[in-house]
Amino acid sequence: MPLAIDLQGVSFAYPGGPPVLSDVNLRIESGEFVTIAGPNGGGKTTLLRIILGLEAPQRGRALLFGEPAESFAERFRIGYLAQRTVLGIDAPATVREVVSAGRVARRGVVRPFGGRDREVIGAAIERVGLTELAGRPIQRLSGGQQQRAYIAKALAGEPDLVILDEPTAGVDVDAQEAFAALLGELHRELGATIVYVSHEFGAIERFVERVILVRGTILFDGPPADLPAPWHDPSHVHL
Repeated sequence: MPLAIDLQGVSFAYPGGPPVLSDVNLRIESGEFVTIAGPNGGGKTTLLRIILGLEAPQRGRALLFGEPAESFAERFRIGYLAQRTVLGIDAPATVREVVSAGRVARRGVVRPFGGRDREVIGAAIERVGLTELAGRPIQRLSGGQQQRAYIAKALAGEPDLVILDEPTAGVDVDAQEAFAALLGELHRELGATIVYVSHEFGAIERFVERVILVRGTILFDGPPADLPAPWHDPSHVHL
């Protein structure tokens, strides 16, 4: 089975700017749960864009499931939760409608939902504990509940790779802890590859298998228990 993510000697700079990433090598096996952390401006957003194929490396190669990331065709295999996902204030979408939108990538826009699609959508909502709120407008949910709805949206596509960009930004500590526990549970149950991108990793640390610290290049890649001081801290760690 090919690696879910394989970056080989990746370097990148925006036009006219200094290098953002230099000689990044990163291998993430299918089924792993990892967090990519680093300071704002440290290159983790650019790294994420290269992983998703939204930017092409100027040197090196970026592969998704063994294929060049920028030309990877099976986008339905990726469930992506963008940073600070919000709906327009005038969009009266319910939780079920938001989650259903995540099924479109795999099902297609033209083909109507069948029984299997509705089953998967309902199961995704149930997995994140929002069944009783499925008919409620998403704007009436708390920040933590909204993030759960967006996770369900990603799961509705039955992805092989789930990527979350700053998924707990703007939610309180209790919601962050609950969200991290939910991801740990989903990883155990589904076995999907999960990549959690954040400038902090305190809440998620006890659930992930690897912590990858990025600041222009990879400073550390290993189990959370092996993090050197002063990075290792059981509370929220800001870089």
